[in-house]
Amino acid sequence: MTDHVLTEVKDRVMHITFNRADKKNALTHAMYSKVVEAMREAESSDNIRAMLFTGAGEAFTSGNDLVDFRDNPKMGPDAPVSQFLQCLLTSKKPIVMAVNGIAVGVGLTMLLHADIVFAAEGAVISAPFVDLALVPEAASSLLLPKRAGHARAAEIFMLGKRVTAQEGYEMGIFSRVLKADDLLAQAEEAAVALANKAPQSVQRTKMLMRGDIEEVGARMEKEAKLFAEQLFSSEFAESVMAFMEKRPPNFG
Repeated sequence: MTDHVLTEVKDRVMHITFNRADKKNALTHAMYSKVVEAMREAESSDNIRAMLFTGAGEAFTSGNDLVDFRDNPKMGPDAPVSQFLQCLLTSKKPIVMAVNGIAVGVGLTMLLHADIVFAAEGAVISAPFVDLALVPEAASSLLLPKRAGHARAAEIFMLGKRVTAQEGYEMGIFSRVLKADDLLAQAEEAAVALANKAPQSVQRTKMLMRGDIEEVGARMEKEAKLFAEQLFSSEFAESVMAFMEKRPPNFG
């Protein structure tokens, strides 16, 4: 459902809200398509100079909807999730993210492509790819170790460690940790401030700070290949079945 993603342009900022609160904003293919549409509009419009992501309810996003991905395993460069990751990779305009609650899987990895990330005090991030018999995506296997160091990234990816807002701040994932009631207002203020600055200067500064996106893109492609292989594996099938049956998986 397209209403599971809300978009609004205000003060030259494209607001993108994951709006599936009853499912903790778990992302479906349809939701990815709507986000891609909004991001492409933002990139192509001279009247939009920044993007702001947040989640409805008490979650940023609980990650991909496992049932939707199991029943509709769309992969390849034309898949909605792949298009979303490409938008993150190639975005020229600044991206602000306001993490209002849990951010799981892609909910964490997308943060590594944002320019400014604010978190509510109670926010918790995790990337339990191995727990789901998958591998990291969004070039996070490259970007997170650069931010947090190999050992801490290994705990997050391989052990499924949950990271508090304060820990995420100390790792350099979050720009600031704020009271929940102040989060969205502060994020909107930052996005509007970016939108009001010299656009070419902002975009060129972003480009310089990001460094070599070809390296990031190459890692993203490698991850996508391995992710697809795991998505069609017996390991992933068992992990989803165990999740649905609320039991520990048995990998033999």
